[in-house]
Amino acid sequence: MRLKHIALALLVATALTGCNDTLDTASIDLKSVKNKVEQPLPSKILADMQAKNMPRNSPIMIRIFKEEGKLEIWKAKADNRFDLIKSYDICAWSGKLGPKVKEGDRQAPEGFYSLTPAHLNPNSKYYLAINTGFPNRYDAVNGRTGSNLMIHGACSSSGCYSMTDEQVLEIYAFARDAFRGGQSSVQLQAYPFRMTAENMARHRDNPNYDFWKMIKTGYDHFEVTKRPPEVNVCEKKYVFNQQLSGNGTFAPASACPPTQTPPALASALTSYSKSYELAYQKALDKYQDKVWYEPTEAERKAVVANKRKGRDLAYAPTGTSLEAGKLMSKAEFAQMMEKRMNGGKATGAPANSVMLASTAPSSPRATSAAERMKQDRLPAAATTASVPATVADARGQTVAVPVPAQNPLAYSAPAAPVAEQAKKPFWKFWSKE
Repeated sequence: MRLKHIALALLVATALTGCNDTLDTASIDLKSVKNKVEQPLPSKILADMQAKNMPRNSPIMIRIFKEEGKLEIWKAKADNRFDLIKSYDICAWSGKLGPKVKEGDRQAPEGFYSLTPAHLNPNSKYYLAINTGFPNRYDAVNGRTGSNLMIHGACSSSGCYSMTDEQVLEIYAFARDAFRGGQSSVQLQAYPFRMTAENMARHRDNPNYDFWKMIKTGYDHFEVTKRPPEVNVCEKKYVFNQQLSGNGTFAPASACPPTQTPPALASALTSYSKSYELAYQKALDKYQDKVWYEPTEAERKAVVANKRKGRDLAYAPTGTSLEAGKLMSKAEFAQMMEKRMNGGKATGAPANSVMLASTAPSSPRATSAAERMKQDRLPAAATTASVPATVADARGQTVAVPVPAQNPLAYSAPAAPVAEQAKKPFWKFWSKE
């Protein structure tokens, strides 16, 4: 009998522990938020920051991984290295893996973006918003077009990274506190997936592979240093952590000036690259006769359709590519794509041509999301009234979505820069000085 009482007590204790965990990580009740722009970070996050020796107003960095649908907040510790403080499930992102190329293609940006206090939009009709800064210097010099691509709330996206309102409330607070601490620019790194050897091998046939190899260099630099890389553009390509070795400047459309990689960093990257190459060759063997089928946006929405129950029709989670995608043999993949493109009739097209056609970015639509979101831009001289916009829900039906009005004010942070950020280039961190 006594053993039964002990077992019951343990069961109750376990249940209470789970309840406490649930309460501690529960979403904020938005009805209790009196001022969303000034809402402090939850006590749990503040406690985690203290445990990791992160000053409350220290710099942050944002990383996005489309395929697994994750947005990460990295924050500087007292030793100036960054550590992960919070990871969020992205509620909705549109299009497929691959960078945004032109207005209306429904693609969410990939690359390296610089966010300033002026990019914060406290008056967004999508609860709160942070402009990604697309197009950046790389995008512009390569003729890529698009505008008003945001990280915002409302869980509905057409070219943006959309979170729930509860999530964007925290993300906005992270950025606000960092800017108030003196950080002048927050780096946003947006990737198709974690740039591991396995993932690169799995996506080796994608037409965006060369672009991904280029931005992987910046990914590698951060993995090695745990500090946001210094990003420049020359010869229409990204360059990372390059120290000028003579006269010259970085200009997006011009030849790259003479540069060098700081010796300590170069040594660390060499060791990292050797490990990567071994892992990549192993992954190639694993995926030699396999093809990764990347799902459509509709297929991604289908796997999370139940999340829409009981919510507003505008709430449109998209799910992740990992949930809806699958690994197939090359023969199976080619056969499936031929059936889709030709109504079940075989054409005899080579497997590779079918593969490339299936992984290319979707063609632009006549009415772009960016056009519908132009009122959610950075401060402008005039304010325009809201007009209705539409998106397709999980059943393929068109529903109305509120379009934000222009933002009359942007959050203004103290102008004082962080001394370490402004005066200490990245390569100084690697030197012994």
